Amino acid sequence: LEKASFKLGELNAYAHRVPNISLFIRLHVTKEAVVSSRIEGTKTDFDEALLPEEEIDPERRDDWKEVNNYIRALNRAIEELDHLPLSSRLLRSTHQILLEGARGEHKSPGEFRSSQNWIGGKSLADAVFIPPAHHHLSALMGDLENFLHNENIQVPALIRIGIAHYQFETIHPFLDGNGRIGRLLNILFLVSKQLLAEPLLHLSAFFEEDRGLYYDNLMKVRKQNDLLQWLKYFLVGIAQTSDKATTTLSNLLDLKNDLEKRIKTNWGRRISSGLQLINHLFEHPMIRVKTVEKVCKLSPKAANDLIASFVDAGILKETTGQSRNRVFIFEPYLKLFE
Repeated sequence: LEKASFKLGELNAYAHRVPNISLFIRLHVTKEAVVSSRIEGTKTDFDEALLPEEEIDPERRDDWKEVNNYIRALNRAIEELDHLPLSSRLLRSTHQILLEGARGEHKSPGEFRSSQNWIGGKSLADAVFIPPAHHHLSALMGDLENFLHNENIQVPALIRIGIAHYQFETIHPFLDGNGRIGRLLNILFLVSKQLLAEPLLHLSAFFEEDRGLYYDNLMKVRKQNDLLQWLKYFLVGIAQTSDKATTTLSNLLDLKNDLEKRIKTNWGRRISSGLQLINHLFEHPMIRVKTVEKVCKLSPKAANDLIASFVDAGILKETTGQSRNRVFIFEPYLKLFE
């Protein structure tokens, strides 16, 4: 617990020292969305998630939609925390965005289930675990909400969210999307308690490293009442993931400072447009010539020349192999999230 609290505090303190941290948040959120959705079987990769829908292969758009719904749901929920408590109401509205227009759109988006569900197996008969009956959901979610906010219960915040995550996954209140909402709950709790200023913690990556261990530790609480083992596992995840996130932030800052220094030293009359493009790339790391024209207010030739300089400098890489409608990626930046 002490190590997890220290590492999380270190990440939050570091984030407060990062200028223009909003530039870096989009990719952190995208990474969390891709990995959390992958746990549920979605196949969209990181680069693909950054593309607009019309550029996605039609056969892969359902997966792309699920990942981008996760991004929208998380961003909206973070905004809602400014004027709403972390509550069943907030989780339901987040769930509605998560399933909107995606494969689960017919599974009561934004509503707690009104029928029995199960975990594992093909039916109730061979299920690995059967969550509580639907008529208990209102009381159970009310208890969970109370536990999250009751300051009379003297429980450290990280223990509280560890227990709450287990409890939510065991209640399984929705027909679909429970895993993703449960992992969103972790981030929303940490932000709501001001333990994190920004959604920078990717616990989903830790869970996904060994999915079997994640599910096994949840089942040990359900079957053997082994809450201690679950909490140890959860806190190791907080510590390791916080450490990785701090390192990533540090590397991002080093990259940004290095690129800005190179541009200011060597780019002469193009310093201003070069710095404009660098700032844009940290928020939108896939770009076309037309976008560079708009962002930097350049002619088509000047935009092409600027991109060519970025390619020569190893900052951008062309991905399509075409001579027209080319797409460039900010490769050194994306590599930091691998």
